[in-house]
Amino acid sequence: MTKILVLDVVGLTPSALQHMPHLRAVGAAGFQAELGTVLPAVTCSVQSTFLTGTLPSEHGAVGNGWFFRDLGEVLLWRQHHRLVAGEKVWETIRRSRPDYRVANVCWWYAMGSTADSTVTPRPVYHADGRKDPDFWSWPPELHDELESENGPFPLFTYWGPTASIASSRWIIAATRRMLPTHDLTLSYVPHLDYDHQRYGPESPQGVRAAKELDAELAPLLDDARALGVRVVVLSEYGITPVDQPVDINRALRRAGLLHVHHNATGELLDPWTSRAFAVADHQVAHVYVHDPDDLPEVAALLRDLPGVEQVLDAAGKAAAGLDHDRAGDLVVVSEPQAWFTYYYWLDDDRAPDFARAVEIHKKPGYDPAELFFDPDDRWVKARAASTLIRKKAGLRYSMQVVPLDPSPVRGSHGRLPEDPRHAPVLLCDDAAFARDRVEAVQVRDLLLELAGVEPR
Repeated sequence: MTKILVLDVVGLTPSALQHMPHLRAVGAAGFQAELGTVLPAVTCSVQSTFLTGTLPSEHGAVGNGWFFRDLGEVLLWRQHHRLVAGEKVWETIRRSRPDYRVANVCWWYAMGSTADSTVTPRPVYHADGRKDPDFWSWPPELHDELESENGPFPLFTYWGPTASIASSRWIIAATRRMLPTHDLTLSYVPHLDYDHQRYGPESPQGVRAAKELDAELAPLLDDARALGVRVVVLSEYGITPVDQPVDINRALRRAGLLHVHHNATGELLDPWTSRAFAVADHQVAHVYVHDPDDLPEVAALLRDLPGVEQVLDAAGKAAAGLDHDRAGDLVVVSEPQAWFTYYYWLDDDRAPDFARAVEIHKKPGYDPAELFFDPDDRWVKARAASTLIRKKAGLRYSMQVVPLDPSPVRGSHGRLPEDPRHAPVLLCDDAAFARDRVEAVQVRDLLLELAGVEPR
């Protein structure tokens, strides 16, 4: 039985590969192919397509989050495996090989899946509001084993202004631990996401990040060769240069379509009474419109918004493979140099308290400004250190360090790529399966073929 390692190296492109000799060697031993991604080109949507061979219109992961119509809430970064419809690639393999063993190291929608071994970030939320780094594992005893070998999961280097190579190093170590005992090992390695969004993919910092990650991956690739494990390296998207944030929700609010309510934390988006609001997700935004009669007005407003390239209606969503009930009534795609903020307040003094924090679950949209310390606050790092002391002492704390100015962001993704140099790429060390291009919906079948199972 051929064992397979699938490395999801987020943001990997032909441009980044120039600085990554160990990964290039995978393609040199087999083949390198263009990888056709899906809309939106974001983690949850693309990973779900890789594993099911279907588009978001079928598997339902229309973004990294969406408006849950039955709950009346915007929720991002949910983790339950059953949010993704369809048979996963290893479940197909198990029809003919019931004992096929699978490890999932940090691919999304992992909790409660049918994988044999799972590791996924899962912070501890204490009753007093404190948050501590941690992860969820299956089987449960795997947690203590990995923690004793590699230390606690470094959550605060996995995302936020202190995001660094440390989180990818931990994930790679966990992957090396799982590789020998599983037939299919999935590993998600996020390091390129950070400086490529902060500074741009071809910045000196972006180039350094590619070199750093390549060096960290080398021992894992050596393990795979020594064990005779086939290697597939892929990416969900390519990060491209941007310099234009688009405040889509502020435009809807100024038009009287988006409403807020107030409490002690500041202004909060009110999805229950808003006629229209957007869930911003990088370069794609899902716009939910309460009354169908408002659709023409909302669509016209969005088409006139600087930085918007496309406004997809029902027909447009169907053509893009996004016609699912979870998707917005309209789906908006930015121009290449632009991306969407989630901001809905018109005065920073009325911004909610979570706006200045790393808070991926309370914000009704994605916020890449979380990758920065506020450059206008000269004491921000000192205050962060003081807050950390309060946290370690077991006291309540609020880490207010994120800027409300999105202009420092220099990289984004989500659109379908225009330049192959900045598009996702697939590498495989087995030349027998060589091809020039692989669509995201074909990745599942490629893995089935590598495993010696007839695609069906």
